[in-house]
Amino acid sequence: MADLFESLAPTQVPLAERMRPKSLAEVAGQTHLLGAGKPLALAFAARKSHSMILWGPPGVGKTTLARLMAEGFDAEFVALSAVFSGVKEIREAIQQAQQAKARGRHTLLFVDEVHRFNKAQQDAFLPYVEQGLVTFIGATTENPSFEVNSALLSRAAVYVLEPLDAEAMTALFERAQAFACPQLGFDDDARARMIGFADGDARRLMNVIEQVQVAAQTAAVEAVSADFVDAALSQSLRRFDKGGEAFYDQISALHKAVRGSDPDAALYWLCRMLDGGADPLYLGRRLIRMAVEDIGLADPRALEMSLNACATYERLGSPEGELALAQATLFLACAAKSNAAYKAYKAAREFVKRDGSRPVPLHLRNAPTRLMKDLGYGKAYRYAHDEPHAYAAGESYLPEGVATPNWYRPTTRGMEARIGEKLAHLRALDEAAGGKAGGAGRSARADDQS
Repeated sequence: MADLFESLAPTQVPLAERMRPKSLAEVAGQTHLLGAGKPLALAFAARKSHSMILWGPPGVGKTTLARLMAEGFDAEFVALSAVFSGVKEIREAIQQAQQAKARGRHTLLFVDEVHRFNKAQQDAFLPYVEQGLVTFIGATTENPSFEVNSALLSRAAVYVLEPLDAEAMTALFERAQAFACPQLGFDDDARARMIGFADGDARRLMNVIEQVQVAAQTAAVEAVSADFVDAALSQSLRRFDKGGEAFYDQISALHKAVRGSDPDAALYWLCRMLDGGADPLYLGRRLIRMAVEDIGLADPRALEMSLNACATYERLGSPEGELALAQATLFLACAAKSNAAYKAYKAAREFVKRDGSRPVPLHLRNAPTRLMKDLGYGKAYRYAHDEPHAYAAGESYLPEGVATPNWYRPTTRGMEARIGEKLAHLRALDEAAGGKAGGAGRSARADDQS
């Protein structure tokens, strides 16, 4: 892996490889790890290696840091890619480490995309890490809490690398321009557009610069504008692995923006995910969940709006159907909020899971046959429509022995305010009639969350 580009002519080697930092001072960003007194800076200064997991998005320097550590710690560098490697390659890497040890040199074993190794493959490294034969450095774009075995995780420090900010990306752009295409002039909008395309990924920025450079040479252009950049680059903005961490972080942000009643933020995250290639109908399904979980009966129109948005998208497709999803997102963000129905359902479900199978009270049972009537099925059942206010005051509809649990506690927001008033009125009728069994006098407004 270390010799992958050695046989290529310099101009054939990708710019990202030619621009790979040769020293710690050239590494862009990650000052929270590499700044004075920070963890990795201290490790470099002490020339003391330790096993670690480098977790961060693509193109932020995970492989570069591993290579620099091998040089800084005067260690052999052995690299594996979990995408292309198996047990055979792991065995060969360990043999290389043993041979290096015989020569008096320690080995830094770098495993890229370590989360793609299965449990058995990850476990294969443990004895060699414990023996001190290798210093293990794993790189992953996924949350190591879920993707790296706990045994391996317990033997390695986890360092989180962040996407490169605008300042770091601008500095990289200027270095790459001076190195690869000093003859080209980029106006401010063109530079901003290219940095935006890269989306915090240094490797992508290098690729973008190469693409624009080739396009400029072909068109005999020396002054690069934003329009030229748009024409030269295919639409390749923020893409994410739909099973990956970034995907679920963004859907979480969308959900929290809706719950927090911020329509602008909700619309931003919806567009980010659509721009990133998320399935619009998946987003529609998530809107349906938000309507039920966070709005509920405070505004029942939210569920209808979300279902209609999905149906509209199914009929129209992109891009017209996406407008319906945007409209539903804005409605949900602006709607009155209540999780009372969601909490009531969870509480009732948990009770039923713990409780026994109680029989249906006789007065609530159906009695289609003579025998059932003789056994008392349906006896003394009070038909609500024949009662004053169409309500059988004092009647109980729960199994015997179950006190009125008061799971549903309407808020004073939106339509639930009126629901709460109605339930309070019905509870007053119950009290006047002597109260429901086990539940007399309960309050319909016990959970005012306004």
